[in-house]
Amino acid sequence: MSLNNTPSSERTHIGIFGKRNAGKSSIINALTGQNLAIVSDVLGTTTDPVPKTMELLPLGPVVMIDTPGLDDNSSLGNLRIQKAYQILNKTDIALLVVDGSVGMTGEDMQILDRIKSKRIPYLIVMNKADLVPGEARYETLPLKADTDDSSTTSSTNPEIVIWVSSQDNTNIHELKNRIAGLVPDSDSGRRIVADLIHPGEIIVLVVPIDKAAPKGRLILPQQQTIRDILDAGAVSVVVRDTELKETLGKLNPRPSLVITDSQAFEKVGSIVPPEIPLTSFSILFARYKGNLDIVVHGAQAIDTLEEGDDVLISEGCTHHRQCEDIGTVKLPKWLQSYTGKKLNFTFTSGTEFPVDLKKFRLIIHCGGCTLNEREMKYRLKCAGDAQVPMTNYGTAIAYMKGILERSIQVLYRL
Repeated sequence: MSLNNTPSSERTHIGIFGKRNAGKSSIINALTGQNLAIVSDVLGTTTDPVPKTMELLPLGPVVMIDTPGLDDNSSLGNLRIQKAYQILNKTDIALLVVDGSVGMTGEDMQILDRIKSKRIPYLIVMNKADLVPGEARYETLPLKADTDDSSTTSSTNPEIVIWVSSQDNTNIHELKNRIAGLVPDSDSGRRIVADLIHPGEIIVLVVPIDKAAPKGRLILPQQQTIRDILDAGAVSVVVRDTELKETLGKLNPRPSLVITDSQAFEKVGSIVPPEIPLTSFSILFARYKGNLDIVVHGAQAIDTLEEGDDVLISEGCTHHRQCEDIGTVKLPKWLQSYTGKKLNFTFTSGTEFPVDLKKFRLIIHCGGCTLNEREMKYRLKCAGDAQVPMTNYGTAIAYMKGILERSIQVLYRL
């Protein structure tokens, strides 16, 4: 896969944090050698987190996230700060940008404490080295906290501090190398489906084309699965659910696996013979992201729902909802039909994920194809901490349609 086509969820997410006018946007421009971020002397130029997908050598494909200054105490500023801190949930590497001519302040230390609490690899980037003369740049800086206590100081570990200048590019190349050294080791053994199949085998992908399907293209999980099948040397046959029965009758040899969109699970399950393994994109991605056992267990909690219970249905991406949207229309309908109970539903999408989950009896999440591993694990941990079962669309649908056991058998046949 071309670096330029690498999905955002597969890229290293680098969050840029700091106070207003510390030079966060200037650092992004210096790292990329492009004027990607607006730079101004006006405080608060960056008002919302702004993700920028790019290639950053020697790292490769990354998402740089420019955030608002975390020292804006206005009512609107507090909302911006809340948004910026949400970015920590998807940040693989954090850069705390500090105005080197001022030094570390109490506010900088508060930001740093947040980063540390999330166990995120980080660097403290002391910007504006061009304004700090000579050896003073490399001396341990006192913590200039908002306090009269002159004993309040903080020594800085030189391994996590680097002095740079976005004006004259001092140490920018070194900063790139230091960031590259913090990139988490990728699990090269993780595959969507390639480890379940063999070269030459026929894999059928069932892709319904309805009002919710994007015009002229396939959605991301379908694209990624096709690519993984090709990388394995197998043959992918993509078909609509309306042509599935006819297609299966023509294939010789029979397919080794059928993968379906969750919405068509019931219809596809009735068409595909029991001897042909069947699963869904959602279930494959739950395994790929390491949460299959959690979502399978979470699906079983559907049977425990009572009248008036609250259910959270959460999308990882934002998209225009159609009249038969799976998250807001089909799933609620199927859940109430299956349970025979009237349930209360809350819907979220994109980065919006409730902080307080205690009122919910069940969380049903999408497959998370647009979320990186860190954010998906964060959401699962939030659910676990609140003791709320969590499953995903495909697993929940398979459970309600009575074909979940069949749908996960192929994942354990190795």
